[in-house]
Amino acid sequence: MLGFITHDGRGSADRLLNKIASQLEAEGQHLAGAVQENLGGDEVTRCDMVLRVLGTDQRFTISQRLGPGAVGCRLEPDAFERAVGLVETTLSDDTVLLIVNKYGKQEIEGRGFRMVIAEALSRGIPVLTSTGRSHRPAFLDFADSFAEEIAPTPDAILDWLARQDNPAEAT
Repeated sequence: MLGFITHDGRGSADRLLNKIASQLEAEGQHLAGAVQENLGGDEVTRCDMVLRVLGTDQRFTISQRLGPGAVGCRLEPDAFERAVGLVETTLSDDTVLLIVNKYGKQEIEGRGFRMVIAEALSRGIPVLTSTGRSHRPAFLDFADSFAEEIAPTPDAILDWLARQDNPAEAT
């Protein structure tokens, strides 16, 4: 009940999870979670990372502009944690799916969406997320036997969701 895709390319998982969320929302499914939108940016400047909290009209810019040549983490932790807190409040018994934009460094360190994922699983709510190859071992340690890798395609994700105990209508 913890489906995940492994991503390689920058932004590919974000686009896919956004597509799935938009489709399910258009069908009237009750979703919780957050999907990442990458705005602007080019080969010289980095994009702005914005989390859209599902089931609300709230968006949080979770990146900071560190300036040219900066190599540090761009995550703006306060905005990120505010988004996580809002997601926690939207999780309910009629939620058919929790989508978490990625299982990354924050979750590996015990922060971020880690507890929200655990709460959803304990309530029988399926969870969909992504992880990068470098974070995959830590994700699998956390997920234990709950994890099921899904091919990174809309059809594969919707098929996985249709097989869950609390399925959304997959078309």
